[in-house]
Amino acid sequence: MGQRSAAKGVKPVIGLLGGVGAGKSTVAAELVALGCGLIDADAIGHELLTDPEVRAELLRRWGQDICGADGAVDRAAVADRVFGRPEELAALNALMHPRMRKRMVERIERMRSDPSVKAVVVDAALLLETDWHQLCTDFVFVQAGDDQRAERARTSRGWSRAQWQAREKSQKALDIKAGKAEYVVDNRSCLSRLREQVRTLFHQLVDRVD
Repeated sequence: MGQRSAAKGVKPVIGLLGGVGAGKSTVAAELVALGCGLIDADAIGHELLTDPEVRAELLRRWGQDICGADGAVDRAAVADRVFGRPEELAALNALMHPRMRKRMVERIERMRSDPSVKAVVVDAALLLETDWHQLCTDFVFVQAGDDQRAERARTSRGWSRAQWQAREKSQKALDIKAGKAEYVVDNRSCLSRLREQVRTLFHQLVDRVD
């Protein structure tokens, strides 16, 4: 189901899909341990906050209050300004997303040309909400139950269930994400079981390159 997998001999670019708190970053870390390169959209967004042009645009729109005591842009303060405000969120996305995509493309190209990198994994919460999914050859849906995901969001990010639900509603529905994926990893059990599935997936995707 979903998009056709990459052809044999093409180094895969694996896009991870799943609900908030499903464990996409855990799956990404396991793939990296097996030899994949990582494109972490969240980390790239964080990097861009130090870009002088981006910082200037953020301050122009939302003022000095979005900066912390050290003068650096506070991501939480920016989130407070845009979450639940479609016009403000659209302005932030228009500023950040093209720049993030440019960095993703550059890093994917570099990793694909590096023989030590077996595949590239893209961990991006808004993969389908942007055009970033066009950079991927394969999609993996990380499956987990609602209660599990809400609890993971609480323990890892300090979100209440209401905050988790709000984030979930801001993204594509789970059935859309699942329908896009050719592969499913079940993260409703233990880490050892997850590792087994990820290792099998890794070999399915990487062995066809040889």
